[in-house]
Amino acid sequence: MATRPEAVNAEAWRTYGAHHLRRGTVLPEVARIDWGFEGAGPEIEVLGELTGRRVLDLGCGPARHAAHLVRAHGALVDAVDSSAGQYERARARYSSLPGLRLVRADAVEHLRSAEPYDVIYSVNAVPYIDPHRLLPALAAALKPGGRLCFTVLHTNSHGDGPSDEVVARPEILRLAGGGDVTVQMWVLEPELWTALLAEHGLRVEQVDVLDAPQTGNHASYRLFRVTRPVRVSSRPRTAKPPVAHAALGVGAVLHGPRGLLLGRHRHGTWELPGGTVEPGESLQEAVVRELGEETGLDARPEDVRLLGTLLDDAGGVVRVTVAARVAAWRGEPSDQPGESVGRWRWFALDRLPEELFVCSAQALTAWRPGLPIDHAPAHFTPYDTGTGDG
Repeated sequence: MATRPEAVNAEAWRTYGAHHLRRGTVLPEVARIDWGFEGAGPEIEVLGELTGRRVLDLGCGPARHAAHLVRAHGALVDAVDSSAGQYERARARYSSLPGLRLVRADAVEHLRSAEPYDVIYSVNAVPYIDPHRLLPALAAALKPGGRLCFTVLHTNSHGDGPSDEVVARPEILRLAGGGDVTVQMWVLEPELWTALLAEHGLRVEQVDVLDAPQTGNHASYRLFRVTRPVRVSSRPRTAKPPVAHAALGVGAVLHGPRGLLLGRHRHGTWELPGGTVEPGESLQEAVVRELGEETGLDARPEDVRLLGTLLDDAGGVVRVTVAARVAAWRGEPSDQPGESVGRWRWFALDRLPEELFVCSAQALTAWRPGLPIDHAPAHFTPYDTGTGDG
């Protein structure tokens, strides 16, 4: 049986930390964060205001960067690393530094249990953890309005570039004084990192290119500057208007203990189950049919409560969307053959993904007016006085 990439990395970091403990490696203190190469790239300003802020250094190694933020910028830093050797190196040097807390833990386990942070940063540690495991934990551990900055390998020293698939690949980690260990890294296209972050409600503000300064060295990193927005964005699915016969549609809100059900359209928007009302069916019947066709879930018309009508226009065509709340359903959502929307997932209301389809965004704020969702305006006519879960 093949060894999981993260298990390979855990053993590699055990070896790496033990190697430096045996050598007694002593590194100089730092006066800045070197995101890719020494003295290159942006400095500490990418993290924003730090004085008194809760900060997490993820994959801190010997914790030199974390110590610098505490001493020079008054930050309150948790420095986390899973390597016993790296943790011992950090403890030997900084265990008595006020404002710095050293933690030996798996990154994801720590993120899941920690109080939310104002700032999270990571220098070259993110690519060693499966993004599908790491990114939801990062999003949950970052306060609304908080900043996330991290570097990832883009091209290695041999010129091998990034992948457009979420898969790990082997890379060689050189040891000081000779020798090496093999690690597994997720080396992904920046567009793929951006899409993965957006799925978890994180917005990429800027990506910096950090190339090796040495001639003949093809190594290159990317520095991602990311925020967790206070408000969730929405956008049109495409620039084309809907065709006239598809102007009347329904959007179904399914919300329960696991969260809100949303699917990913092939054009990139996240949206509620729903679609066009067909001739001869009621609005409730349209909700039930679309729910079954898109997700495989079963519901009854009597369990559908119509919330009201939303009116806007797209390209000069009047668009009518009826928002509905489905109170009960049976089954598990799954991708259906031939449908444009899939990848069905349950989202917490405070962890909605970026780029909601505008009609779904309108329906959600009709259901819950307090949700922090931005969207194009629409005229909403409620069918009754309640827009909650009743």
